[in-house]
Amino acid sequence: MNCLFCKIVNGEILSEKIYEDEAAFAFLDIHPLSPGHTVLVPKVHAENILDLPEAAVGPLFLAVKKVTATLNLALKPHGFTIGINHGKVSGQAIDHLHIHLIPRFEGDGGGSIHSVVKNPPQESVVAIKEKIIKFI
Repeated sequence: MNCLFCKIVNGEILSEKIYEDEAAFAFLDIHPLSPGHTVLVPKVHAENILDLPEAAVGPLFLAVKKVTATLNLALKPHGFTIGINHGKVSGQAIDHLHIHLIPRFEGDGGGSIHSVVKNPPQESVVAIKEKIIKFI
């Protein structure tokens, strides 16, 4: 497989690994947005959250919690932004699911997730809900 993150997980490409368990691998981002900016990936190759096998979802998010707790103890940030870019339009550059754990500090110039996109719906929230619940 020619996946960058699979190569990192397999040790074919060096990384600044900070955590690994049977399900997940976490390393420092090479273009960090803040001190401790971490990328956490499932060891199983999945392009996005929809492709991730259900059995891998829980362990992946337990790893997110563990690594966030570790970053919190080590770096003492004032908060975190934790996010997934899903698909190219959202900024996903590597076709392997990855979760960004970004420590946040007072005055760091960043915004909330609400600052990522400005595309309010033209339909009512109720109309959108009706479209969604048909598929649950």
